Amino acid sequence: MKKILAIESSCDETACAIIDEELNILSSVVTSQIDVHARFGGVIPEIASRMHVEQISVIVEEALKQANLTVDDVDAIAYTIGPGLIGSLHIGGIAAKTLASFYNKPLIGVHHLKGHIFINELIKPLNYPVLALVVSGGHSELVYMENDDSFKIIGTTLDDAVGESYDKVARVIGLEYPGGPKIDKLSKEGKENYKLPTPKVDGYNFSFSGLKNAALQLVNKMNMKGEEINKADLAYAFQETALNSLVNKTLKALEEYKDVKTVVVAGGVAANSRLRELMSEKIVGPEVILPPLKYCTDNATMIAVAAMHYLKHNKFVGLDAESKPNMSIED
Repeated sequence: MKKILAIESSCDETACAIIDEELNILSSVVTSQIDVHARFGGVIPEIASRMHVEQISVIVEEALKQANLTVDDVDAIAYTIGPGLIGSLHIGGIAAKTLASFYNKPLIGVHHLKGHIFINELIKPLNYPVLALVVSGGHSELVYMENDDSFKIIGTTLDDAVGESYDKVARVIGLEYPGGPKIDKLSKEGKENYKLPTPKVDGYNFSFSGLKNAALQLVNKMNMKGEEINKADLAYAFQETALNSLVNKTLKALEEYKDVKTVVVAGGVAANSRLRELMSEKIVGPEVILPPLKYCTDNATMIAVAAMHYLKHNKFVGLDAESKPNMSIED
């Protein structure tokens, strides 16, 4: 049975995982830098790169140990080739290329967002065509997939990603980084009190800059009046507006792409409890698959699962392959 060792280092998680072709997870090791970057209110690229250098060898060694395997036992080495922070991508790429070269293994460069999409296969096989709502700190996209090797972006954010907006609104009301989980939790204590504008964008595209700015302006306006903002109510208003925008665009896309059999949510924001509720409640017809919570944030298991599809289509890269920080999922 074929096995893949995968490395993920696109941002601030250093991870390594080994799976077999039946998607049995033989090992999955992730170390996060969140506690370090939280002090700065966001990821500092130079610090992220340095910490990847310190951790990568230990993480790979631990993954092999947990799986009770050696590199000789795996059939291919996979890694995140893009998108992401260029320095972070380089560290994972160098580690993967070193292993592939020394052990004479095929090398697979995986698109980070494809990993987030394919991790849904841990729940059940995807039934194509698939519509993927990809939502994270850096991405907000609707992707139509005719099959496992076809990716068409039908909608994207015109400004801020939804996860990025969560972080910025969280910061202004005094919540620590990362802001998404904090707002999700706080919103459960809130009620419908403040009105924020619903982003209006043509087609299936998204926009969160106006919504984010409206939330910030509301806070500033109340501060100038000497009044205190109700943080829970603001969290509720922001989350309901942002998430309904995502879900409504997905519903609109399904009106045109009537052949879609499966809708998946992918990316860090897929862990949001309210988004999971709305997607399950509002989408009728196509099957809705939500990723396992533990695999919503960056991890190497998702890169390994995606790499199995690359392996099936004989998609490999050479040792001279360059990391691609702005790589499109259509590439």
